[in-house]
Amino acid sequence: MMLGVTFDFDTFRHEVLNPGTPYGALLYAVVIGFVAWLVGRTVALGCSRVLERPTHVPADRTAIRFLSQLARLGVYIFAFVTYAHLIPALQKLGTAWLASVGVVSVVIGLAAQNTLGNLIAGISLLLYRPFNLGDRVQVSAPSGLETGVVESLNLGYTVLRTADNRRIVIPNSAMASQTSINLTLTDERSQCALPIRIHHEADLDQARKILIEIAKQHPKTVEFISCPMTAIGKSSVTLTLQVWCVNSVAVGDLKNDLLESIKRRFDQEGIKMFRSV
Repeated sequence: MMLGVTFDFDTFRHEVLNPGTPYGALLYAVVIGFVAWLVGRTVALGCSRVLERPTHVPADRTAIRFLSQLARLGVYIFAFVTYAHLIPALQKLGTAWLASVGVVSVVIGLAAQNTLGNLIAGISLLLYRPFNLGDRVQVSAPSGLETGVVESLNLGYTVLRTADNRRIVIPNSAMASQTSINLTLTDERSQCALPIRIHHEADLDQARKILIEIAKQHPKTVEFISCPMTAIGKSSVTLTLQVWCVNSVAVGDLKNDLLESIKRRFDQEGIKMFRSV
């Protein structure tokens, strides 16, 4: 004996698919909750995969985790608001909750303009990635033009470490609005130009030969450029020694070493050297 079972679609639609009924409210809660969980889980897995590759992490790991949690929270809040607007019994609650969120957002925004500005700027730096951790960046600071390695990029500040081991902490809002030069993305070599004044009666060819020889022998010299005469004075001429240095940090040390070596060699060869210009 077979039992006849009939499916009433109209009853199913009005009882189960209708968000105004208990069954419908439960069904929509399960579906929206599952979608929100799935999207949040996808965001978490994507963050984990990015953090598993250290060379591909563009900024501070703590900042990336925080952004991931913030995104997941936003997904759940959006899901709750959507659910509240679908369920008739919760529509008034959802509208009031949105209004409250708007008022709170305005109050928080006015009270923390600088902090929110740094936060938004930090997010933009993470998205556009003008530089990564470990890049050498040249920026304008209160102390003047500074060059340092990006040591940390969090949601509020960018930290640079200079060659003399100083830490420069720059708000992200200032970092995002100013013109910065990423020295890592270009050739790291830096040109070193050293003007040398010698007596006008000195042997010009011999002096130039000595300058070129000393420059090429220095370990921090990557490539010799030229050594032209760049000025003629009343009692002196100026030869400017131009070489490529390994990087901008080593330019100062290279100049000091070259000056010392040139002074000793000129004294041995009897070439009178004037004060450098």
